[in-house]
Amino acid sequence: MLISHTHNFLFVHIAKTGGTSVRAALRRYRWSGRYAPALFVASMISQMTRPRHRLGVKFPRHAKAIAAQEMLPAEVFDALFKFVFVRNPWDLQVSSFHHIRREKPASLHGAETFAEFLRLKFDDQRPYDFMLDISRELQSDYIVDLHGNTIVDRVGHYETLQDDFHAICDRIGLPRLDLPHRRRAVDRDDYRRYYDAETAELVARHYAPDIERLGYRFDPG
Repeated sequence: MLISHTHNFLFVHIAKTGGTSVRAALRRYRWSGRYAPALFVASMISQMTRPRHRLGVKFPRHAKAIAAQEMLPAEVFDALFKFVFVRNPWDLQVSSFHHIRREKPASLHGAETFAEFLRLKFDDQRPYDFMLDISRELQSDYIVDLHGNTIVDRVGHYETLQDDFHAICDRIGLPRLDLPHRRRAVDRDDYRRYYDAETAELVARHYAPDIERLGYRFDPG
């Protein structure tokens, strides 16, 4: 999550949706204005605690919108332009598989194929693992309140990331920024080639709320 009080926006960062590039483009607007010293100190304190955010002095990177709604004064939260980017759930799992295999292969616990990765991820009996479970969470949970009402102002899409980001820049009064290419995948094929009927249905069942709310399909063509 990234907040700018000078430009009145709040970016809710869902993992594996292009958020690292969005954060890189907007980071310069985070620590500005009269709250800059307090924000800097809070960030440093949070970084020094183990585990991070132990003291609750700042919002974690992947905090949900409801966390800001609960913690910020209502007039502050309401004044912020709140936006998020989402991604096709089937595509997101392929990205997650390659990211974990590249960055933290121990979290795969021996799973070598994509199908084995999905069965491991959706195994409710295994211990929690952040690398596996951050992209297991429903994207729709990041944008709603306790009653299921959408509390963000703009839902952008990974599939149209740059165009949607330009529209957001127009809305919050920033120059149209070109997103840097952070963590661009070079080791993967079209996501549809990773699935068979069984594994596609496995994702469809788990992410049914996202598919319904966000309008995604396995094959958009």
